[in-house]
Amino acid sequence: MESEQPLLRAIGVRKRYGGTEVLRGMDLSVHKGQVVCLLGPSGAGKSTFLRCVNHLETIDGGQVWVDGEPIGFRLRNGKLHELREREVAVQRRDIGMVFQRFNLFAHRSVLENVVEGPVTVRRIAPGKARESGLALLDRVGLADRADAYPVLLSGGQQQRVAIARALAMRPKLMLFDEPTSALDPELVGDVLEVMRGLASDGMTMIVVTHETGFAREAADEVVFMDDGAVVESGPPGQVLEAPRHQRTRQFLARVLP
Repeated sequence: MESEQPLLRAIGVRKRYGGTEVLRGMDLSVHKGQVVCLLGPSGAGKSTFLRCVNHLETIDGGQVWVDGEPIGFRLRNGKLHELREREVAVQRRDIGMVFQRFNLFAHRSVLENVVEGPVTVRRIAPGKARESGLALLDRVGLADRADAYPVLLSGGQQQRVAIARALAMRPKLMLFDEPTSALDPELVGDVLEVMRGLASDGMTMIVVTHETGFAREAADEVVFMDDGAVVESGPPGQVLEAPRHQRTRQFLARVLP
């Protein structure tokens, strides 16, 4: 794996909001098929980094490359020039994102939510998109709710629909921004089980989470962030059980059961 070009390569990524620098030279490489979990305190820059990966936020410095292509920019004459929004939207087709909140279309059924992107963005025939959408809903355990509307679903069910919707675009990379943080505790397990299944199937994933149990079981690499940069990273057993950095030890002492 190390000999292959990373699917995601972030180099020196910086992001500032006004006078506050949220990302201070973030470096991260993720290879195809890897699951990387980002841990860290609130305000560490984890969610901001994910939003920079798919150019929902414009970076102020550094570079983000996905599958060899600079995200949000075009390299011309040795310089990076920001793409127009329409061009960025084309790049985002290959990067799925699941947010803390589900962001489903309330006026559309579960299946309609799932097939909207493939039909309107990827120009997949409606019949084929519907067939694939039903298969994805079956995968996340919601085939029997295809015709229901989001208001009739629990938070955990809505989040599983959001995952199916992202998968329907056939992304190369999936980003999860604290996907269980808005859920009641008894609903968390179903969402994590779907994510474990994706990991087992070889989906490349970056997951911002406070679920250390999931990180221990599913991640290939755990990255601890603080103050807008990587403090340490490594296999789950090393970072979670024997962290090298004092700041990591302090954080884990508060969050590990």
